[in-house]
Amino acid sequence: MKNSHENITLPTFEVALVQNTGNEPTHQTISLNDFIKQHNSGLILYFYPKDSTAGCTVQATDFTALADKFAQKGYTILGVSRDSIKSHHNFICKKELSIGLISDTDEKLCQHFGVIQEKMMYGKTHLGVVRSTFVFDKNGIMTASFRNIKSKEHAQTLLDIL
Repeated sequence: MKNSHENITLPTFEVALVQNTGNEPTHQTISLNDFIKQHNSGLILYFYPKDSTAGCTVQATDFTALADKFAQKGYTILGVSRDSIKSHHNFICKKELSIGLISDTDEKLCQHFGVIQEKMMYGKTHLGVVRSTFVFDKNGIMTASFRNIKSKEHAQTLLDIL
């Protein structure tokens, strides 16, 4: 996992956040800066290609399993994909995820972080989300970024680094 310090700021536009706040996931529109202030914590923003796929499920369930340990270190975790609010709702329910998921159907957040790139699959190139993670402190300053990471053991490796 490569750690680099890029100079990307949190966007000022609002995003659609789905999270399990009780018996059932709910969604709201929020700015990431406001989210950090409300939680008084740093933010781990990780981008993944698609809900309910093998690698993305591993990553989401690993982050859920370690969410309390990240919280002890002062971080809240949010996953981001281009899936719909309904897809995120289903993914959270099916896999009992405790982390929030951002629905970026218009790819605005993906574009802001530059995570949509050419990928090769079955011998053909296509544009897709490159699995990436960005770490922000509680002032919204990026402290680390990791691009083109593998889903397996990423959450534990990141926790160890922090």
